[in-house]
Amino acid sequence: MTISGPAPITLCVFCGSRHGARPAFAEAARAIGSDLAQRGWELVYGGGKVGLMGVLADAACEGGARVTGVIPQSLMAREVGHSGLAELLIVPNMHVRKRRMAERAHAFVALPGGLGTFEELFEIWTWRQLGHHGRPIALLNTAGYYDPLLHFLQDTVRQGFVTADQADMLLVDDEPQRLLARVEQALAGGTPRTDLRRT
Repeated sequence: MTISGPAPITLCVFCGSRHGARPAFAEAARAIGSDLAQRGWELVYGGGKVGLMGVLADAACEGGARVTGVIPQSLMAREVGHSGLAELLIVPNMHVRKRRMAERAHAFVALPGGLGTFEELFEIWTWRQLGHHGRPIALLNTAGYYDPLLHFLQDTVRQGFVTADQADMLLVDDEPQRLLARVEQALAGGTPRTDLRRT
């Protein structure tokens, strides 16, 4: 799928369906939603109304951004599909959810979250490493949440399983507005947006 003309940037955000233990996590999700709206971007995310997903979506909607949620039927009750979005796509399974989100996105950001967030981040990172896309991938390290993961990733490079170039594909910052500015900069100088439907 190729986007041409003045179409706005669509940011795909992966994040938790829980709020987490620290208020900083929700504050950061709210900041990402507000800032992407101020930039005139659109949001695509997992479609839930609860946890950081709900905070993110509410902030983006309140800022005037167009928000699309993609949620599997099996999670409609657990994650409580958000009814206030421009579009809520109900899909049959997680594989379709991730594909639909990726197809619409120009860039990806992971906020704090659990197993689903980790899986989404690593899959889209692997797709880039395999050459299926060249889109920016970023990690918001709120309150040092991802410090242990980042230390582990550094060790994977030292141990020879991940190259430095592969590790450097991930943009990392602890400040929401600065992270989105780096994503925007990467988009301005990045490779063309390829069609993830071929992966």
